[in-house]
Amino acid sequence: MHVPDGFIDAPVSVAAGVAAAGAVAISLRGARRELAGHSRADAGSAGERAAPLAGLVAAFIFAVQMLNFPVAAGTSGHLLGGALAAILVGPYTGVLCVSVVLLMQGVLFADGGLTALGVNIMNMAVVTVVVAYAVFRGLVKVLPKTRRSITVAAFTGALLSVPGAAVMFTLLYALGGTTDVPLGKVFTAMVGVHVLIGIGEAVITAATVGAVLAVRPDLVYGACGLSTPLKLRVGGELVDAPAAARPVAGPRSTKPVWITGLVTALVLAGFVSYYASASPDGLEKVAADKGIDRKVGQHAAADSPLADYSVKDVTDARLSGGLAGVIGVGATVVVGTGIFWTVRRRRAEDLTAGSTAAPTDPAAG
Repeated sequence: MHVPDGFIDAPVSVAAGVAAAGAVAISLRGARRELAGHSRADAGSAGERAAPLAGLVAAFIFAVQMLNFPVAAGTSGHLLGGALAAILVGPYTGVLCVSVVLLMQGVLFADGGLTALGVNIMNMAVVTVVVAYAVFRGLVKVLPKTRRSITVAAFTGALLSVPGAAVMFTLLYALGGTTDVPLGKVFTAMVGVHVLIGIGEAVITAATVGAVLAVRPDLVYGACGLSTPLKLRVGGELVDAPAAARPVAGPRSTKPVWITGLVTALVLAGFVSYYASASPDGLEKVAADKGIDRKVGQHAAADSPLADYSVKDVTDARLSGGLAGVIGVGATVVVGTGIFWTVRRRRAEDLTAGSTAAPTDPAAG
């Protein structure tokens, strides 16, 4: 789904870039509230814990995107990550997470065109988050308040988010495609293959959200307010304990989760990625089959020492790809964490300034 330079003409690419910039600006404002905990029912400490985890989520998405999985003969797919990010850290922060990943991929690894960065942010960050989170929240409202329901809602939202991105690409191609390919063929091929990729996206998203829910449900933004009441056995039956008997837990450290997540991302990118499918992904396959790629341009970062997820001058393919993956995870977690800490601190400073401002005396003047 990484659109290269040359698929979409300059006017539409510029318009998509402007729209993407606006979406990122809105997301920065929304992420301030999410990371400070003021849009959550458990405002305060939970929001503070989300800030360092957001950088980890970005790095994890980067790592898992290196794991292409086969979906059809000669075609592969990979995680887009919008649904996963939105459910774990919030929709506004989720848009920023995926945008950071796309920026790192485009600049360092020549993956996704630089002039098409706005197109890719709209497809892979904005649309996936909006579709996934809207479906997720709608299902959470009608399903029982259980961890299983959260996982089911995550699965469904992720499943629909991928063909949603394919529809967005088709719309942009209709407005500014550089080749003369019938729109119906593009739509059918893109949506068809990305429905299959969406199944993989849904499985990965549900498995990851379910794993975090099992150990730290308080760290899942989409599970805000979900808690398992303390049970007591009375007369051989389990009943909810009275409020007075329930323990009051203080803030728990996120360090174990952060370390575990980072190690997992490093292993996936540095080792498991070597065994990923080498087949072209859904967009590449459709572009080659339908002739959409006839005017594709050379990437501006094609000479990058990390282009194509390999380290220049390292001849061993396994070592080269593994090092590139580790470098990518490290760079993404550093850049992402820096951005999210800055966003959160800005919100904290705004709140502090507002709370310390001298009240206006209505009798004065």
